[in-house]
Amino acid sequence: MISTTILEQIQQEETPLYYYDLPLLRETITTAKAQADRWGYHIHYAVKANFNPRILQEISACGIGADCVSGLEIEQAVAHGFQASEIVFAGVGKTDREIQTALKHGILAFNVESLEELKVIGNLAREMQLEARVALRINPNIDAQTHHYITTGLDENKFGILMHELEACLSFIHTAASGLTLVGLHFHVGSQITDWTVFKRLCLKVNEWNAWFIARGYIVPILNVGGGVGINYTQPDTEPIVDFASYFAIFNQFLTPEKGQQVHFELGRSLVANCGSLLSRVLYIKNGVNKNFAILDAGMTELLRPALYQAYHKIDSLTATEVTLEKTVQYEVVGPICESSDCFGKNIQLPPLKRGDLLAIRSAGAYGEVMASRYNLRQPLNYYFKE
Repeated sequence: MISTTILEQIQQEETPLYYYDLPLLRETITTAKAQADRWGYHIHYAVKANFNPRILQEISACGIGADCVSGLEIEQAVAHGFQASEIVFAGVGKTDREIQTALKHGILAFNVESLEELKVIGNLAREMQLEARVALRINPNIDAQTHHYITTGLDENKFGILMHELEACLSFIHTAASGLTLVGLHFHVGSQITDWTVFKRLCLKVNEWNAWFIARGYIVPILNVGGGVGINYTQPDTEPIVDFASYFAIFNQFLTPEKGQQVHFELGRSLVANCGSLLSRVLYIKNGVNKNFAILDAGMTELLRPALYQAYHKIDSLTATEVTLEKTVQYEVVGPICESSDCFGKNIQLPPLKRGDLLAIRSAGAYGEVMASRYNLRQPLNYYFKE
């Protein structure tokens, strides 16, 4: 994963440290865009996955759009090279200031999640004498069978316009003074989806809803089907890049847009997760009666996913030798934070560890750095970029 030359350089750096493989990032984005281009599809990068300035610069240089969920994400996306005309703005709780920011930049579309939000956007657009382009987010009521904290497509979730509000939404948009232009329909079923049949079911739902709108005289320019593509967390070296060819082929096979309708995607994790690793040193080893603890200098403050929803990340020893690799010890790999949930993995088989050994917590390029906190008044993160 990391060459000997780079590892020697990293050994001089202070940990915890986020290591980013920029060549892998570029290859991933290039692959995804090439496969999307085969069918004329459009990609928006989900900025919430990783908004490190260097990462944003690399992705924007590849010529794709951005999917933002806050006003500051919009500002950062524009500042680091994304075209405002290729930005979509999602989220159930957009503030007035954030809406005004998006309007000033002239973004592609607001993904609207309620009738009340639609009215607020319309009112602010009129006050600013600007056009607000909107896409109505519809909850497809599809169970993606992922952790309930990252499921978004069920009726019980907070996301999406309720069905009984749709007619009222269309009526308000149709009002001459609304300040709104309907440009799309938006769907999203969840995250870390590795079962392609979920996306087939999504296509069929989108077809139904598209027909519902067409029957009422609305052929919207954009069908935004969201993202949610999962990655291989268990074997990141075996499958460093998602099978984007198969992913987009599902939509080409089962989605039936009308002539002239564009199909847009919002991809985050699948673009950046495997390019990033959290590197951490062993502080102490506690060999107990029933458990052996490897206590690291990184914790849930640097990578929250395992503590938040029991996410799995492969853990590798970067300082193991051929001799130490011949046998393994079972460890609880934990951090220094004053919380029992501060654990990166249980029953992890690793070469015998000692104080100072360097570990890599893999596939941390998405929802890693961006969710970091200063809880326990932790030191700011350190970085290393492989060019």
